[in-house]
Amino acid sequence: MRFLFLLTALIATISCSRESDFSNPVTKPLLEAVYASGTVVSENEYQAFAQVDGYIAEKLVKDGDAVKKGDPLYIIEADQQSARYRIARENYSLANQNFNKDSPVLNELKAAVQTAKTKKQHDSVNFVRYSNLLNKQATSQAEYDRARLMAEQSQNEFVLAESRYRKTYNQLQTELINAENQYRIARNESDRYTIRSQVEGIVFKTMKEAGELIRRTEAVAVLGSNQSFYLQLNVDELDIHRVKAGQEVLVKIDAYPEKIFKAEVTRIYPLVDSRQQSLRVDAKLLEALPGAFSGLALEANIVIRQVEQALVIPKSALLPGDSVMVRVDGGEQKIKIKRGATTLDEVEVLEGLTATSEVKIKP
Repeated sequence: MRFLFLLTALIATISCSRESDFSNPVTKPLLEAVYASGTVVSENEYQAFAQVDGYIAEKLVKDGDAVKKGDPLYIIEADQQSARYRIARENYSLANQNFNKDSPVLNELKAAVQTAKTKKQHDSVNFVRYSNLLNKQATSQAEYDRARLMAEQSQNEFVLAESRYRKTYNQLQTELINAENQYRIARNESDRYTIRSQVEGIVFKTMKEAGELIRRTEAVAVLGSNQSFYLQLNVDELDIHRVKAGQEVLVKIDAYPEKIFKAEVTRIYPLVDSRQQSLRVDAKLLEALPGAFSGLALEANIVIRQVEQALVIPKSALLPGDSVMVRVDGGEQKIKIKRGATTLDEVEVLEGLTATSEVKIKP
């Protein structure tokens, strides 16, 4: 990270004994790291979207509000949907009323069945009586036939009343089932008009106000955890091969310039961002932030390795082919070195120089 590299450069400037354009290598701790920029992101952060078209009837939260999973955020209304829901609810209520134990329709038909049954029983008894009278020649054939006809007619009316009751019962039962299904569908559709929180945490940002039109798949709010945060880092594609999961990360967040935070690489994404020629790397913060803010800008150093006692020269002294110019007997000589850890400003020398070598620093 540049803030660390500037620090090491400052130490080098103080530690090196410079004479004109020459400098002696110095022995000191050297941190080799990969620079990354990025942002602080809340765990489980997501955008809440509308699933339907309509307008905002109610806005139930504001920026910074704490929410629980399932809490309503916005209520959306649409005239057609409201009408469908109202009709489905009324149809279900009517169907339920027509089919319950106090149903006026069924009670009327049930009473008709009972009346037909009573009449059937009366006419049946009367027919038996006339049959006995006819056998005793105490009545006429015409009176007997009239009694028989009345008994048969009463029987048919009873069967018809029972059939009408069963048919109506089955029809009302089917209507109730269908109305209940339609009401449930309308209610589920209505639920989509209430946007709810999918996490327990905080509302970072709201994007719509009451009365505004809303389109399907349009974002209305950003939510996430207010207890746990991680880092989204951008690493140059030229450096990504040096980054591994588990490496320590030293972080400087712009909002807290006096403190260096520690983190750990948790995930490396394989897709290159073609615009920035970088790859995304996630890191877990190992300590709590002073505030619950998502989106804070940061710079980070992903620690590749750390050398406690390194012989170091400024990187500006390095020539192509890993060589440097050194002073010898009042003149200059180009010699090859073997380098180790490298930062943006310094190079570790493994072979070729000593602490007394005078190395030419390029302007």
